Amino acid sequence: MQPYQRTREKREKAAGITGVAATLVLHALALVVLLTSGLTYLDPPPPERSSLLIEFEEEELQPVKPLQSQVGRQPQAEETDLERDVELVQKAESPHVNDRPNVTPKAQPDPHGDVETPAPPAEPEIDKRGLFPGMSKKDNNATAPHAAAEAAEGFKAGQADGNTHEGKTEGSANAHVKGRNVIGSIPKPVYGTQAEGIVVVQVKVDQYGNVKEAVPGAEGTTVTDKTLWNAARNAAMKTTFNMDANAPAMQAGTITYIFKLK
Repeated sequence: MQPYQRTREKREKAAGITGVAATLVLHALALVVLLTSGLTYLDPPPPERSSLLIEFEEEELQPVKPLQSQVGRQPQAEETDLERDVELVQKAESPHVNDRPNVTPKAQPDPHGDVETPAPPAEPEIDKRGLFPGMSKKDNNATAPHAAAEAAEGFKAGQADGNTHEGKTEGSANAHVKGRNVIGSIPKPVYGTQAEGIVVVQVKVDQYGNVKEAVPGAEGTTVTDKTLWNAARNAAMKTTFNMDANAPAMQAGTITYIFKLK
């Protein structure tokens, strides 16, 4: 073995011995410190000698007594004597004595009874002048031109219209829609041509009385002038009839226009 190896082994052994000795010394010092640090031992408390005794007594159950039903006579109402007068417990008396008998006035009979009778509707007055125009007191020389010494101004030589505005007179119009009446007057057609004749316009009227469609040239037309046809159609579209909720949605009819030379 070499000398340096021996020296190293000696150093290792010395180091081991030194470590063990240091460990023992440290443990011994720690034990001494713990013993001398003033820690005291606490003894456990002595056991308590007193004790609480609880006694449980069993309560005796008393037997349940059954309910006894009393059997007896059922309550009954007193029998009513039908022949005995009714007696009041306390009579109602008034401190005031009336000398006069309490008699209500006798009801008067009414021929109409208690039911409200509506007043009869008033009959419409008839204008006798409309029934008999000749009976009017107003002097009208035009009604009798042949009896007068001179013809009235209402008549002119060769006059085709006479003095009436009823019927199919020239330059006027007639509307025929079943169950409907014209509101106001039938608008007159506006035209500038020198032509005459009859134009029948087929119209369709709604429930509000408005003319929705107008087609000239229906049966009865005697003229083919387009100017008169357009004038008749425009006038028909402006015509207004009465409203009728029971009428068809589109009710057909005719308006006849009679044109004459201006």
